[in-house]
Amino acid sequence: MTRARKRPRPPKEHETHEPEVVRLTERIEGQSDEEAIKTLEALPRAVAGEVLDHLEPERASELLARLKGAEAADLLEEMWPDNAVDVLEALPEGKRAELLRLLQRTAPKEAELLRRLRQYPPDTAGGLMSPDVVALPEHLTVEEAIQELRRLADEAEVLYYAYVVDRDGKLLGVLSMRDLILSDPKTPIRDIMYRDVVTVPVDLDAEEVARIFDKYHYLALPVVDRDGRLLGIVTFDDVIDTIREEETEDMQRLVGVAPEDKALDPWYASLRRRLPWLLINLITAFAAAAVVALFEGTIAKVTALAVLMPIIAGQGGNTGSQTVTVVVRAIALGELKPGDGGRVVLKEVVLGAVHGLIIGGIVALAAYAWNGDPMLGVVAALAMLFNLIMAGVFGAVIPLGLRALGLDPALASTIFLTTVTDICGFLFLLGLGTLLLD
Repeated sequence: MTRARKRPRPPKEHETHEPEVVRLTERIEGQSDEEAIKTLEALPRAVAGEVLDHLEPERASELLARLKGAEAADLLEEMWPDNAVDVLEALPEGKRAELLRLLQRTAPKEAELLRRLRQYPPDTAGGLMSPDVVALPEHLTVEEAIQELRRLADEAEVLYYAYVVDRDGKLLGVLSMRDLILSDPKTPIRDIMYRDVVTVPVDLDAEEVARIFDKYHYLALPVVDRDGRLLGIVTFDDVIDTIREEETEDMQRLVGVAPEDKALDPWYASLRRRLPWLLINLITAFAAAAVVALFEGTIAKVTALAVLMPIIAGQGGNTGSQTVTVVVRAIALGELKPGDGGRVVLKEVVLGAVHGLIIGGIVALAAYAWNGDPMLGVVAALAMLFNLIMAGVFGAVIPLGLRALGLDPALASTIFLTTVTDICGFLFLLGLGTLLLD
């Protein structure tokens, strides 16, 4: 997982309007590297930094890597710190070290801030947070706090809330803008702050952060270290980006596609990421074919079974995919606790049995109407019933088992599931056909 992409903030030292910056960004996205660099070099430095804020980190890093070191460091300094960290992470190691050295000379505070932000894993609250947070000393009055907010307005990520800290930087409370404006100017802010603050630890997983936002519906949450010191804030738009990215990763992993695989990547890069899973799928297909080979004699005698094989296996695969999708989503949203696995499996057994009775009955009638042999309909119905039960069970067990092993529940679950439903479907249909059909 990469760091959540931050939405650019309002202009800092210039009056560039957002639509103009968006147009410049779109223009650069459609240009070659050489043309894009010329466009950036023609812009004022502050505007160029804001355009880089809008670009995806990979594209921004490609452009910075082609600039001279001093020019690239200047533009990096103009970016918001959380966006600059994303770009640094996408740069080759040598270029990254060069830019940090140059920043250390020209802007030591910014360089130190970027180094500090880089220490947090991208899939944690620290990786999502912005350090541009409004922290007010507890001894200020309302009037002094408003003056301080005016001074910090251009530096802050957002001004939804202002946080109150002690001398050591420990978070004491939060101020709402409404209470600050309406209170008496001489009132100490410690008297009007809310002390019951919802915080997120700096090492909390990004998905857990998203669940806290979903629970409380706040616009921003403060990030603290183990000692309760305020480090930064995570905003709701950062979490939206995280949820979108997680959903995309889960969708791709379900079918064995790496999250970093993009539509416009070179074919050889996609080949390296996709081929291993296709080879695994090939091995599982051979396993299903081996089951069919065990019943060659039965198929030769009752050729109607060959017609029913894809129907039984296909329904099992579709049913299991529904279960996998529901279970993976429930795990991702935190709806399933570790002790809920048994209930989920039991529910899917019942659901599979009901589906099997209904769909199996339809298949039985269709097989009888087509072939005229009532026993063939019975075999088809029973095979469908048993396979849909197995599809429901394994559709739940596979993602739950992957989670228990500490792996991503979406890790190619459908590939493993299809293997199970194919093997079970063929085994039930051909096995029952061997026992019950003449």
